[in-house]
Amino acid sequence: MIPIHVRSSPLVSSSGGPLRALVVSLLTVVALSGCAADSGEADPAASAAAASALAAAETPAQVVFWQSLQALCGNAYAGRLAVGGASDSSFSRSELVMHVRECSDAEIRIPFHVGDDRSRTWVITRTPDGLRLKHDHRHADGSEDEVTQYGGDTRDTGTVEWQEFAADAYTAELLPASATNVWTVEVVPGQLFAYALRRENSDRRFRVEFDLTQPVTAPPAPWGSEDRPAISSPG
Repeated sequence: MIPIHVRSSPLVSSSGGPLRALVVSLLTVVALSGCAADSGEADPAASAAAASALAAAETPAQVVFWQSLQALCGNAYAGRLAVGGASDSSFSRSELVMHVRECSDAEIRIPFHVGDDRSRTWVITRTPDGLRLKHDHRHADGSEDEVTQYGGDTRDTGTVEWQEFAADAYTAELLPASATNVWTVEVVPGQLFAYALRRENSDRRFRVEFDLTQPVTAPPAPWGSEDRPAISSPG
């Protein structure tokens, strides 16, 4: 099981305030929702309340960005390597397709196919502090790769078209060389989706771009998700 790291946040401080109350309320709602799930009974009211609390914690720019991602749900797009190094040659030789395959009020899963390699899924979730990006890597049999679940959280408001995710403590422990990674996800509605990486204090750069003007046929499910239904709209 991947360890869960809880980091301190200025939103929750001893001085209290409306943001602290918001986060406490959110955690209470999530706990109640989890209890309902454990009992086998869905609680639509709790789920809706949790989504509302998460939305309230986001900045206006992050709300618009999330809505832009949701608008892509169910669609797949072809892409190309725009920036890369010698180690990225497989991306320039292969067909690249991203598929906004699973969407809920709190999570969006985007498989990234490189030729016949279906091991990669970008997972973007809403948190009490903003947005989070994780990388779910799987083997063909569906088991987790040793290098998986790395990523990070937004550390500022970003913009309506792009959000940056700085490497978290788990990533730094798993991949020390990636401790200064900053990933960017960009959505220009009706034009472009991009995923990029820069490693601060180094020349490491990577960027793939996808043409949103021409949807393509959805690829097969990513490895490990064959039994997970594609959910093309939130809720």
